[in-house]
Amino acid sequence: MSSIAHDAASSFPGDSPLSVSYKYLDLIMAFFVAILVSSNIASSAKIVDPGFSLWGIDLIFDGGTLFFPLSYVFGDILTEVYGFRASRRVIWTGFAALALVSLLFCVLRVLPGAGEWEGYAGDAAYDAILGGVSTGGIALASLLGYWIGEFSNSVILSRMKILSRGKFLWTRTIGSTLAGELLDSLVFVFIATLAGVFVWADFKSLVFTNYVLKCLVEALLTPFTYLAVRTLKRAEGIDVYDNGVRYRPF
Repeated sequence: MSSIAHDAASSFPGDSPLSVSYKYLDLIMAFFVAILVSSNIASSAKIVDPGFSLWGIDLIFDGGTLFFPLSYVFGDILTEVYGFRASRRVIWTGFAALALVSLLFCVLRVLPGAGEWEGYAGDAAYDAILGGVSTGGIALASLLGYWIGEFSNSVILSRMKILSRGKFLWTRTIGSTLAGELLDSLVFVFIATLAGVFVWADFKSLVFTNYVLKCLVEALLTPFTYLAVRTLKRAEGIDVYDNGVRYRPF
């Protein structure tokens, strides 16, 4: 591999992860934000019931469960290639985008609806489908869950990379996901249920299914993660190790 290993301290002068110009960091950030926002809208829009159970637990899940694991995949790629501080910058950018989307849907919710629209849809339908986004329930749940889960995922992967000297990438991506997704799923479903987006009767099923499916999706995408990491390290000419980095979320 032609990429060059760097300590984060030398790769990022000062405390700005974007003080070094990269070819593809902005593109990854765009995909990350798009996945984060769309998965949160999907979480509010539909609860899926595939019609079977596992160990007596119905495997129902919110729509965002299908897309949200991709944000962890991109989070793994960011931390592995660009380091913790670059990943932190991208995470907060996603949070800001999600907060803006929630605000926009909230404004739209309070605007008066046209008579024709009220006839075939109406405010009740809007609240039923997009209430979690427009009232902030899904946004708050996602922010708190992702804040805990993604930062845990990023820190664990970063530390494991140093300890393993950059070997066995799959142990870092899957190991960090097992911890991060568990925290994320618990906090996300709890806050969303508390906010009235989900019902308490579905709490156990949603947590279990969210966790299992998210981890499964990430495991299945491991070959893609390997390919993306290898390609980006070669294209950017870097391989950041977070030696001496303080793992602060701010």
